Amino acid sequence: MILKDKTINFLGDSITQCCGASCAENGYVNVLAREYGLKKANNYGISGTRIAKQLGPTNNPAHDAGYCDRVQHMDPDADIIVVFGGTNDFGHGNAPLGSFDDRHNETFYGACHVLFRSLLEKYPTKPIVVLTPLHRAEELFNDRKDRAIPLKRFVEIIKEVAEYYSLPVLDLFACGGMQPNVPIIRETYMPDGLHPNDAGHEKLARQLGNFLLSL
Repeated sequence: MILKDKTINFLGDSITQCCGASCAENGYVNVLAREYGLKKANNYGISGTRIAKQLGPTNNPAHDAGYCDRVQHMDPDADIIVVFGGTNDFGHGNAPLGSFDDRHNETFYGACHVLFRSLLEKYPTKPIVVLTPLHRAEELFNDRKDRAIPLKRFVEIIKEVAEYYSLPVLDLFACGGMQPNVPIIRETYMPDGLHPNDAGHEKLARQLGNFLLSL
């Protein structure tokens, strides 16, 4: 895939919004745009947002701007679409996982179907690429112990549904090289245990850029 002079839509959460980086220019979206010569990088990252619909509104309405609802507002003329989410569904989402047969956004399975199908209907001839969540530090798991659903299960569902639609997946959970439960890796790439710093965003940008070039 050629990236030079292309327009990419990035649909994501706080990491896509550049959280963790020292400034927006050092976020992976802008690093990728510079290093690979994009014409335009449309950043649709909103911190705290989830793929599945929350069961009831939260205290922060911005976090309820679900991925599925935002597809309609994305640039229709983009050449490539990148989707990066799921960590907040694990971190503070309350939608059930559901089952593979769900086709509504009130379960995680169903929302993945709705999201990927919506993107395919809007961009039927354009490459749509899916990124799995990164690892999180162990202390960030505490609010999930009541449900005993590991982050890896969300990763597996994203991959399973993406495979159904034949969408390429960059599995950052398996091969992103950022495991914050290893102290030196956390210090180098993810000091807060979740969001990449400048070095982490640069690493992510190069991984994604090389993955896109390989397609």
